Amino acid sequence: MEAFFSSFGLVALSEMGDKTQLLALLLTARFRKPWAIIAGIFTASLLSNGLASSFGSLVATALPPNVLAIALAILFALFGLWTLKADDDEEKAEQKPGRLGAYWTTVIFFFIGELGDKTQLSTIALGAAFPNPICVTLGTTLGMTSTDALAVLVGEKMAGKFKMRWIRVAAAASFFAFSLFSLYTAMQGAADG
Repeated sequence: MEAFFSSFGLVALSEMGDKTQLLALLLTARFRKPWAIIAGIFTASLLSNGLASSFGSLVATALPPNVLAIALAILFALFGLWTLKADDDEEKAEQKPGRLGAYWTTVIFFFIGELGDKTQLSTIALGAAFPNPICVTLGTTLGMTSTDALAVLVGEKMAGKFKMRWIRVAAAASFFAFSLFSLYTAMQGAADG
């Protein structure tokens, strides 16, 4: 359960203010079918995060535990720094969706939008940190879906009341905490070995 809750919390926080929330708002304005869009977000997230957490699990079995813990500490620290930077990738979000309908347009846009994104890279790291790719996949998928569903259901009017800068700081602090925990794990492993 630790893998699920850690994955859910980290991704939910890091998605706040991310470009995918803007994409969710734009798709909602275009199609006016919030439940189809939320279902599309869930499907794309499940596919993307399932691949990423499985890859992370494979990496974890290939590296010695101390090396893996140090690599994860570095990765989580880098993700924390990356989270502090505001996303300027609005070009993708402004592209007009095709004629595939709300669900399939959302699946395609979200899947492509997540390739190489910090959420996908974080999921790879979480998959390496926790030996349960199913819990990591479910946690990251539900974290991402819930955050983006918030953008769909609440809309731009309410989202403007939140200070995205502070949300990014909270998400970055979570990444830094995971980094410190991984570094502590590496030091414990070195002391025991």
